[in-house]
Amino acid sequence: MPIAALLALWIFATTLTVGPALSLLNTRQLLNEVGQPGEALVVELQRERRLTTIYLAGPGPLPALDEQRARTDQAIVDFRRRASRSDVRDVAGDLLNERITQSFTALESLIPGRTSVNQRKLDRPGAVGLYSATIDSIFMAFTAMTSLPDEGLNREARAVIALIQAREKLSLADALLAGAFTAGRFADGEYNGIVQAIGNQQILYATAVAELRPSDRVAYQKMTEGAEFTQMRGLLEQLVARGRATGVPPVTAANWQRSHDPVQEQLRTFQLTAADTLVKRTKPIANRILIQLGLAGVLGLVAIVASAVIALRIGSSLVRRLTALRAMALDMAGERLPAIVGRLRRGEEVEVAREAPPMDFGTDEIGQVGHAFTEVQLTAVRSAVDEAALRRGINEVFLNIARRSQTLLHRQLALLDRMERRTEAPEELEDLFRVDHLATRMRRHAEDLVILAGAAPGRGWRNPVPMIDVIRGAISEVEDYARVDIVTVPPAAIAGRAVGDVIHVLAELIENAASFSPPQTRVQVTGQMVGNGYAIEVEDRGLGMAPEAIEDANRRLADPPEFDPANSARLGLFVVAQLGARHGIRVRLRPSPYGGITAVALVPGDLVTTEPPAVPPSRPTASAAGVPVGPRYGAATEDAGKARLAVVPDRPSTRSGATTPVLTPDGLPSRRSPALTGVPKPDPAASPGAGPAIGGPGLPGSPARPVHGVGDDGLPRRVRQSSLAPQLRVDRTGEVSATRKAAGSRPDEPALRSPTEVRTLMSALQAGTARGRQEAGWPSAGSTPASPEPTASAVQPDLSATAVQPEPTASAVRPDLSAVADQWGAAKPVPADPDDSPVADLGSTESGRDA
Repeated sequence: MPIAALLALWIFATTLTVGPALSLLNTRQLLNEVGQPGEALVVELQRERRLTTIYLAGPGPLPALDEQRARTDQAIVDFRRRASRSDVRDVAGDLLNERITQSFTALESLIPGRTSVNQRKLDRPGAVGLYSATIDSIFMAFTAMTSLPDEGLNREARAVIALIQAREKLSLADALLAGAFTAGRFADGEYNGIVQAIGNQQILYATAVAELRPSDRVAYQKMTEGAEFTQMRGLLEQLVARGRATGVPPVTAANWQRSHDPVQEQLRTFQLTAADTLVKRTKPIANRILIQLGLAGVLGLVAIVASAVIALRIGSSLVRRLTALRAMALDMAGERLPAIVGRLRRGEEVEVAREAPPMDFGTDEIGQVGHAFTEVQLTAVRSAVDEAALRRGINEVFLNIARRSQTLLHRQLALLDRMERRTEAPEELEDLFRVDHLATRMRRHAEDLVILAGAAPGRGWRNPVPMIDVIRGAISEVEDYARVDIVTVPPAAIAGRAVGDVIHVLAELIENAASFSPPQTRVQVTGQMVGNGYAIEVEDRGLGMAPEAIEDANRRLADPPEFDPANSARLGLFVVAQLGARHGIRVRLRPSPYGGITAVALVPGDLVTTEPPAVPPSRPTASAAGVPVGPRYGAATEDAGKARLAVVPDRPSTRSGATTPVLTPDGLPSRRSPALTGVPKPDPAASPGAGPAIGGPGLPGSPARPVHGVGDDGLPRRVRQSSLAPQLRVDRTGEVSATRKAAGSRPDEPALRSPTEVRTLMSALQAGTARGRQEAGWPSAGSTPASPEPTASAVQPDLSATAVQPEPTASAVRPDLSAVADQWGAAKPVPADPDDSPVADLGSTESGRDA
């Protein structure tokens, strides 16, 4: 940079020096190409002006005027040609070019002026004024050429111009007198014009003599002392003194011409000699300036070279040190710091001093910069370590809150289970079902907090679970479950290790679809086996999303980002993306033909099995409320509300509060044994909600749907877990229930009952008999089988009842996929109050209910 500044200064100084030299050389060219033809043109115009006044003063034609006009036109052509050359215009400058253009315009006005003269439309003063204006425009161009870099030359140039103008004033007086001599008297204004011209001539001569060089001044004084100049001065004095009184010229034409013509010729010769001398003097001055320029340029160039060598030596050292500093800074910013952050995220220990070694670059300014950067990287590494520690602390807080919350949830669900089994009042039981459903949803929200903390949710299954039950379990965790329809779900099962996460993903998608579509519309869930897994589509009929929002959401689902607390509105999107990445579940959004959004979740093939489960799966339903719309799995059932099942007491709990299922000998979780109470079993065909009996693939027809009893008020009584698939049933007493017969136990093996089961069964039988006796007109109660076969139900499965619960985890934040954009981002109205719709427990943690 200093070299560039020095070089720029040298160029600037050189330009300032070269400029005057070039100006002097250009002045020589301008005097030759503009000054000389211009002066010749002025002489011809002066002569034509004198003849024009004579022509206007006389009565007839004047052949001499035509001849003079021809000579003037030739001078005009020569002046235009030489002054219009491109090389002349390039060196003339803006002011001179403008003045030359103005003189060309004035010369063009001669053509109409001559026509007026020929037609005698102009008087003598008017014709004199026309020619004088044209001559003055040429003088203005001469004046623009006097801006020379040398002051002495400028004075000489101004003197030459003054001499030319003084001679022009004498020529003007001669033209006015020529007309007066021809006419015999002065025209109006002619005398005043002569007097003004004489006065201006004397002033210009005095100015010119003062500006001349001493030698030229002596020559001029010697010239003006001659007889012709002495006689001319006398004639001029007579004109001024006596011309006004008589109105006729006080001098004769012969005397005037004998004095005027020699004086004009001598003045022109002196003027041309002074101009030639000026041109000759510009060359040596220009050469002197160029020599000075050369010497200064060489010295400046030597200084620049010396400075460049010194600067290069110093600069190379600076560059090496700065390059090393830059490399270390880039390595820290692009390699080491990201690697440190990655190690911290993986939980590795990082030593700050080791990861940010000091930079030693000396004690000068660069060394101080290196020391400052050392402090910067120490601060950066320390900040990364502190941030990682803060993140770990926050995650531990989240997990701690989740564990505490889940413990309370399991205790709450166990308490609800006991209350449901004790309560027979329909209104209270209905409220308990609602609380049970809310607790199930709270469990999903608790799991969101676990995922947010980077841990895995606690729910898990040992055995595959049918896909229909997985979808029902997801629907059971949705607030507006009554609007969800299951269209078709081909038989398949999900590996037990992924059941909980698949339920969570589907629940988030279904919750979003129900929340962001009009309350009068339906949400449809469809399953389909595909070549690389099992595809589940959740379609709503809402307002949809903008294409940019869909693209952004799909990008985040395909590549889960790091959770950003500032973007907490997209928590649901983050949860789905994390769970999908954990199991390879690909989730993608696309516009729905109905105007909403279709979410497609593709479960990979290694998590899906088409092998039939140990017992037939639950039959699919058309809606979460249990309204059948198509073929089902299971035989014809009793009408809901015609019988009642007694249930066994609660099962034991784990240390964390989660219930632990008791497994049958074949590895499936056992469930409590439901028993029919005293209501006769009508014909299966009488059930309006039944469908055709269809067995599972390669299996016999499913057992009949469990029937329910009625209470004193005629309302149906709920039997817990009677709707679940056998794999999901759990015996709460910890003993093997009679359900194991349907799960694959030998037919000849007797069903075992615990004392609690027997007590419950007998209590139910006694209560039913008492009610039958009280209700006159009802048919007598028939006996029921001691151990009914387990049945599949049209309501939602209690997926959590058989979950293998590890340490409880929970979430304090409810995930909401609505944060993505229109459908995944804006706040939506809360669906209708559950009090306004049928109550159903769609697979809550501790209870299940036929709708």
